[in-house]
Amino acid sequence: MSVHDDLSSLQRSLDDLSRSVARLEQQLGGGGLEIRRVRTDADHLRESFALLRAAAAAPDAPKRPDLVPIPDTPYDGSLWTDSDDEGLGARDRRAP
Repeated sequence: MSVHDDLSSLQRSLDDLSRSVARLEQQLGGGGLEIRRVRTDADHLRESFALLRAAAAAPDAPKRPDLVPIPDTPYDGSLWTDSDDEGLGARDRRAP
């Protein structure tokens, strides 16, 4: 299946879910905490799906940057000659 087919299938499933939740609200009454939570969750799913559909439709979606390998060799010690030790201050002074 293509992405478009999967998105369409998910849209139909969300529509079915909304109809089922509406029927349950009519049968059980809409005042209970549980049914309100289910309704809210279904609404959140619909909002998340709308964001997903918009992201899938954007042709210039940002790509993940390439990973930069970090060597296992130690860093050059000269990089740290004028640095402070975190929480201890400069190397030539005493800690408080």
